[in-house]
Amino acid sequence: MTTAEALRPQSLMLSFLGDQVLGRDVCVYSGSVIDVFGRAGVGEHATRSTLTRMVSRGLLRRQREGRRMYFGLTERSEAVLRDGERRIWEAGAVNRRWDGTWTLLGFSLPESWQRQRHDLRARLTWSGFGPLFGGLWIAPGEADVSELVAELGLSAHVKIFRAHADAGMDIDAMVEETWELGELATRYEAFVDRWQRWEHQDHWEHRETTEPAADEASPFSAGQGEPPLAALALRLRLSTEWLQVIRRDPRLPVEHLPDDWPAEQAEKTFKTVYTRLTPPAQEAAEHLLDLVPAHTPRRRVAETGFDA
Repeated sequence: MTTAEALRPQSLMLSFLGDQVLGRDVCVYSGSVIDVFGRAGVGEHATRSTLTRMVSRGLLRRQREGRRMYFGLTERSEAVLRDGERRIWEAGAVNRRWDGTWTLLGFSLPESWQRQRHDLRARLTWSGFGPLFGGLWIAPGEADVSELVAELGLSAHVKIFRAHADAGMDIDAMVEETWELGELATRYEAFVDRWQRWEHQDHWEHRETTEPAADEASPFSAGQGEPPLAALALRLRLSTEWLQVIRRDPRLPVEHLPDDWPAEQAEKTFKTVYTRLTPPAQEAAEHLLDLVPAHTPRRRVAETGFDA
């Protein structure tokens, strides 16, 4: 993963909202977001632009309180954040509970539908599918992509089945041919290389003596300020990087992966560092973030007489 990927402002914003807003029925002041993102290495202009774009995409809503503008979640962004929360804390990076089921998806699109074909393949890859043969794709477990297909307007061109492999099927070979395991393993290994040293708390408390700040590819270059403030920014980056790695993982059955598969070690590193950063990060958030109760449409009508 490149630094640009890890620090993509919208990805960081979603991680921030998942940590600080999701499930709390609150809105956050734009100035607080700008402050936190500045400490994570994202400039004010980029942060403001990200907030505006996310409003236009239906991922955030504005709420004015006096002269201040606050931002809250929408149904769409809450669904995205809940999915991320599930992938991190429930599904996990290692699939040990596979029951032998595969989901097969076949599609046939007109030759001229190049954009639709590209969009479908991209969304299937994101959902854990790999190309078995041409228009036949496969994913482990019971992958529910009916809503995805409907959103693309392709329901009439797609067929979905559940299946089990024949007893003589070489599943290990099929997995290796269908998914880019080497690329995914490299992502996990790179994550461990960047964050493993942070498993010891003194590394982030005294970061200036352990890593040159000029190394922009390192998480040590993020997180400016006193330790609690640095921890808040660093946990934001940690969560963002980890979610980007596991979202690219189809969660293949562990019994059909190489013995030295690095996902388990990477997950251990993520959880250990996240746990160590959380107390000072929460302390910083309590002092830094300006949060107000989110107004529901019904509440706005009651208070103002207008349905905003």
